[in-house]
Amino acid sequence: MKKTKNQLLKNERRQNLARKCVLTLISLSLMLTMIFPVSAQTALPPGGNVDTGTFDQILEPVWNIYNLVKYVSTAIALIVLLFAGIMFMSSGNDTGKRETAKTMIAFVVIGLIVIWAAPFIVQLVAL
Repeated sequence: MKKTKNQLLKNERRQNLARKCVLTLISLSLMLTMIFPVSAQTALPPGGNVDTGTFDQILEPVWNIYNLVKYVSTAIALIVLLFAGIMFMSSGNDTGKRETAKTMIAFVVIGLIVIWAAPFIVQLVAL
């Protein structure tokens, strides 16, 4: 009986850790995508001048940082996806592990969609 309680506690700890990792990844990705997506084509610089050449030069480093964050977040998401896939395949008859893996996969896919769609949504709203 003690062994099953220990196993249940161990599985619960794993599930909590997996949830925290996925939620942290999604939260970080959402925060960074809300900060960086800025469109130089639709935004006017302060003062209303239409000198977009200078404005584009200013925004180029911001876009570089956004792209870096986007690709790093994607790489992390792929690692979490790989981990969730291995967890799903090795779950056997343990439905708790299987559900945790499914939830992780769903959150990672949603996070990737948000990360990659953010600039398009910002441009759509800015029009």
